[in-house]
Amino acid sequence: MGDDRATRRTRGNGVGELLPLREKVGYGLGDFGFNLYWANISAFLLIFYTDVMGLAAAAVGTMMLVTKVVDAITDPLVGALADRTRTRWGRFRPYLLFGAVPLALCGVLTWTVPDLDPDGKLLWAYATFTLMMLAYTVLAMPYSALSGVMTADSQQRTTLISFRFIAAFTGTTVVNWLTLDLVGWLGRGDEALGWQLTLGLYGVIAAATFATVFLTTRERISPPPLQRSAVRQDVADLLHNRPWLVLFVLALVIMVTIVMRSGSLVYYMKYYLVRPELTGTFLGVYSVALAVGAALTPVMTRFVDKRRLMMWLMAGVGVLSCAMYFVPPDAIWLLFVINTAIGLLLGPKSPLAFSMYADCADYTEWKTGRRATAMTFAAATFSQKLGGALATAAIAWMLAALGYVANEAQSDASQQGIALLLTVIPGIVALLAAGVMHFYPLDDAALAGVQRDLQARRDQIA
Repeated sequence: MGDDRATRRTRGNGVGELLPLREKVGYGLGDFGFNLYWANISAFLLIFYTDVMGLAAAAVGTMMLVTKVVDAITDPLVGALADRTRTRWGRFRPYLLFGAVPLALCGVLTWTVPDLDPDGKLLWAYATFTLMMLAYTVLAMPYSALSGVMTADSQQRTTLISFRFIAAFTGTTVVNWLTLDLVGWLGRGDEALGWQLTLGLYGVIAAATFATVFLTTRERISPPPLQRSAVRQDVADLLHNRPWLVLFVLALVIMVTIVMRSGSLVYYMKYYLVRPELTGTFLGVYSVALAVGAALTPVMTRFVDKRRLMMWLMAGVGVLSCAMYFVPPDAIWLLFVINTAIGLLLGPKSPLAFSMYADCADYTEWKTGRRATAMTFAAATFSQKLGGALATAAIAWMLAALGYVANEAQSDASQQGIALLLTVIPGIVALLAAGVMHFYPLDDAALAGVQRDLQARRDQIA
């Protein structure tokens, strides 16, 4: 009996495999590094462009939409490349080792204010943000796919990805709580220099976390030995994968909710509540709530089906976001409580979604006999980035339409628009996400059957 348990814990493709704690923690640290970039993009890049670089809000909205759409298109290309990579370190881990320095350099350039006229600064923003997101994708796609080949057990995947998003939201907390103080401290009165040095510091820390992932993780699941498929076949497989199609739409819709809230919150604190000094605390506690929600995900999935849990969570986010609009600006404590509750409900979203992407890779292999793990995650991330691009552009365009003027008191119309961007608009989108999840077909029973069949096939090959 003892030998059977040991085999169950270490078998390469076993459904019952238990991942070592060291490997879960090591994998999770990678997303701490990624969120030193992503949280800055979500919370501060838009206001950096408008209030520090001095670009017009409408121009920034168009720029961020164009560059993020270009970035989203590269996701499937990097995913296809990663699926076909063959090295002695595996398919996905090498990217984390060799891509960290280019990303750090591009991050510093993106948060650099060049000595150019407004048109030159806008071109600089287009070029540097596009390069940074390309460098980010080269690391992020293989990193996401790695979770799909470390274990075949659905509950273990949920636990692994929960470690990832606990670290991710910890990174978000660091960024939200400390970034503005770091900019002031490092810049010594020069805000532009402060942003450069802050992103340089974050780049060094992120590179160390990516190296940790490389050193502590293992790739255990490989495509079928005789698999030879073209990229167009991988895409066709996904387009015939109903669970993945539902998640594609879901990811787009949820990302609109998340990015619209995070991108507008700094404006909300500065211009609607007129309490900019509370921005770090407000964002920081929200990020802690996200991390707590992510940590509780494996516990919740032991009792509630992932599909049903996602529906309940997004419905709760929608109701609370809409309710937040009706809270008066001087009721800071109540706004604080509602925003924190929204964070708790949104926290499990990412572990659930990424666990389900890995399940979709299993479903494709079960249905077609072919496996394209990185492509499955990359195409899903394409949807997320597209949703984020639409949300960011919508914020900038709405601000411009309502007469937003940087670093000045806003008109009543502009203030109301900022409030709607944080509350009602993302709330309605969250309710839509809950409805989309109704069409996801892989409940716990169906997924267990898929994984039993796959394990039987792998045992026959072995």
